[in-house]
Amino acid sequence: MNMDFDRKLAIPMEVKEMYPVSAKLADTVAQRAATVKSIIAGRCDKLLLVIGPCSADNEVSVLDYIARLRAVQDKVADSIFIVPRIYTNKPRTTGEGYKGMLHQPDPTGKTDLLKGIVAIRQLHMKALAETGFSCADEMLYPENHKYLDDLLCYVAVGARSVEDQQHRLTASGLEVAVGMKNPTGGDIDVMMNSITAAQHPHTFIYRGWQAHSHGNPHAHAVLRGYVDKHGKSHPNYHYEDLLHLSETYATHDLQNPAVVIDTNHANSGKQYLEQIRIAKEVMVNRRYNASIARLVKGFMIESYLEDGAQSVGGGCYGKSITDPCLGWEKTERLIYDLADLL
Repeated sequence: MNMDFDRKLAIPMEVKEMYPVSAKLADTVAQRAATVKSIIAGRCDKLLLVIGPCSADNEVSVLDYIARLRAVQDKVADSIFIVPRIYTNKPRTTGEGYKGMLHQPDPTGKTDLLKGIVAIRQLHMKALAETGFSCADEMLYPENHKYLDDLLCYVAVGARSVEDQQHRLTASGLEVAVGMKNPTGGDIDVMMNSITAAQHPHTFIYRGWQAHSHGNPHAHAVLRGYVDKHGKSHPNYHYEDLLHLSETYATHDLQNPAVVIDTNHANSGKQYLEQIRIAKEVMVNRRYNASIARLVKGFMIESYLEDGAQSVGGGCYGKSITDPCLGWEKTERLIYDLADLL
């Protein structure tokens, strides 16, 4: 093979033994995961808000952000259920550039996957212990999910991964709700096929084992917009898009029809300030149409301490080094506005 094998890494069981989760915190994770599933299934009418930095690049600033979310969550607890984003992997379209904390716990340093594995587990554990938030992460690499599976209450499968069979099969074996994004090209049928696969049981190879999954009834759609053959972004969160998705769900034998709207990426055309308008438009459409109200369960919003983005090593505390994000003041105001619209 045209690669070098540098060193053997600790397996998930070993890392969990070194950094265990207490019984009390495990109960918190289970309770929060159950609430998310209740929202997706329609048993709970709270709005799900998966919100946070595009990429969790710095432990101190991410925990600072999440602590601020904790105070806001307490004020909107009757209507909104917040799941902070701690995305520890960053997919790159070309594979070049910063790949996230798993690869580079120090964004300006060299790749160190052993330190990265420890860093991402510790970050999720600290968020849980200090704020009571179990969080969301993207399952970019299915084989790595076991390093964090006891800490998460929500998992996302990204637009570049949703067509991959291993992602679909692994999602079918997760115990938490899994959001399956539409692919970058926008084909809704591809997303629906992915949800179908995730909701059914399978036998497959996982981490060297013959594994049998039981199906995940809380796998659901995430609309994130799409990019056409000319590289132009197009949204898919508008009224007609949501009605079409509702009708498409009706033609499939799927459990718990649901969608979460990703307000950034191609939906905003990477114009991060548009996330505010997009979320509010969807809320108006929920009020106007009962089918849309039943289908739309919440939002994914990219948000951090400071508006916008900077280059790696830019030096601005709490500012994204990947996609531009809403700053804290706008984020806080948006959450309260969404609560008022419910």
